[in-house]
Amino acid sequence: MRYLSLWLPSLASDRIVRRWRGDEGAPLRLIATIAKIKNAQRLVAVDAAAAACGLKPGMMLADARAMAPDLRCFPADAAAEAASLCDITDWCRRFTPLAALDAPDGVMLDVSGAAHLFGGEKKLLAEIEGSLAAQGFAARAALAPTVEAAWALARFGRERRLPALLSECGETDLARRLGPLPLAALRLEEHMLAGLAQAGLRRIDDLLLRPRAPLAARFGSSLFDRLDGLLGRAKKPISPRFEAPAYLVERRFAETLIRREDAEATILALAKEMLQLLTRHGEGARSLDLSLFRVDGAVNHIEIGLSRPSRDPQMIARLFRAKIEALCAKSEDDPLDAGFGFDVVRLSALSVERLDQAQTHWLGQDLGQEQERGDLADLVDRLGARLGLRRVTRLAFADTHSPEFAVTVVPAAHAPLPVSASETGRGQVRSRNVGVNPLAPHPNPLPVNGESETCLPHRPLRLLPRPEPIETIASVPDGPPLRFRWRRVLHEIAAIEGPERIAPEWWKNEPTLTRDYFRAEDREGQRFWLFREGLYETEIMAPRWFMHGLFA
Repeated sequence: MRYLSLWLPSLASDRIVRRWRGDEGAPLRLIATIAKIKNAQRLVAVDAAAAACGLKPGMMLADARAMAPDLRCFPADAAAEAASLCDITDWCRRFTPLAALDAPDGVMLDVSGAAHLFGGEKKLLAEIEGSLAAQGFAARAALAPTVEAAWALARFGRERRLPALLSECGETDLARRLGPLPLAALRLEEHMLAGLAQAGLRRIDDLLLRPRAPLAARFGSSLFDRLDGLLGRAKKPISPRFEAPAYLVERRFAETLIRREDAEATILALAKEMLQLLTRHGEGARSLDLSLFRVDGAVNHIEIGLSRPSRDPQMIARLFRAKIEALCAKSEDDPLDAGFGFDVVRLSALSVERLDQAQTHWLGQDLGQEQERGDLADLVDRLGARLGLRRVTRLAFADTHSPEFAVTVVPAAHAPLPVSASETGRGQVRSRNVGVNPLAPHPNPLPVNGESETCLPHRPLRLLPRPEPIETIASVPDGPPLRFRWRRVLHEIAAIEGPERIAPEWWKNEPTLTRDYFRAEDREGQRFWLFREGLYETEIMAPRWFMHGLFA
């Protein structure tokens, strides 16, 4: 493994200098950021010129001004500095997709197997430092086989690169090279460093020569955990800011891209390269990310999602074009604003799924149905690119006994959830899955008119948002009503059918009652869907009646 640690010793002041250049065009020097600490104004960060004057973080402002009267102070802004560090980490993804924050002033990169793409490790270090210097950030980078060793070298080491760790011999070599470093290279807390200094321990060599048990008992096990991580005895992974994509293709340009037409042509070319990768592995992309790296350090990300796995380059390019147009319509910021130009354009497949070649009927009988599915999926994708994929929804069955909650709204492009259809027979719910593809037609659709071969009962075309109470008159308490009053109108029942009993969902431990549904028709020919809530003398002594839907 090869880890690259990037240290930004004057991130706070560099951020201020960059902004100041943008405002007035005159560079700043001898600056510091201040904050109120322990009831006094103290320095939080200083630039190189201030450090050369003997100023350092933690010093009181009055003392600092006495040493450097020309010192210019700015309020410390931890949130802005963290945002700048995130932007730098994002920019570092041009070298490797595995880039992690190393707050408060560093970035950690996993460059295993990537250094040769930039001419070797030495050139990679030089390119990173040079590019950041051109952007106005002072940086120091180091490469090592462990995370802790790279961090230590970037901040305290004279060497910039250590060889790969090879078995025990490699560990011994690491200990020899890192031994002269101060104990602060182990990322120890101040109080622990002070305690070790009182014990006469100041370098890593001093720690290696002492027995572990007494020191661990006094300073804690974290002391040797850091040492083991430094020497590669314990592996410490990094947490990349963004997940590594499944597939990645990119183009690097010696002359930057400025025109939008060139950028769109590059997107299409990258989509064709992605097609080859996905075809080779028999997969299709469900979400893709387009990263546009500008030479001034800014990075634009544009992400699209697809309702089904696809590797069609034309469709991918078309969706990115629609997404860009939608972003331009929403705000004045053009996502393809090249500024001084894009030098790297990257297309990443964030999530992929299995996609085999479709087997069509040899007589072409299924071509029409497949075409309809494809058109619907393309429509969902186009709408999703403009509106957001989660805003394009469809109706789906919900696994519940309650008719008013039996249908829900789900994103049209999402993977299907286990959904259920309606009842079997009288009052029993049967679950059935729609299938893998949410856009595929249901294998056993519900009847629209009339009883089907599944003997599913009728459901009204219009269901009220909430059941509305009605007044009824019945011959017996547990019998069907003879007439009812709903919304101040009396309805005489001419025909009635039922009941269809729907049991409550007992596993939810909710105080609900059994419902007996009736399909009723009055003398004017209007058809209603009524239900009686509660079983007479079993659950309740005075069941109530409700109107739940209209058939026409």
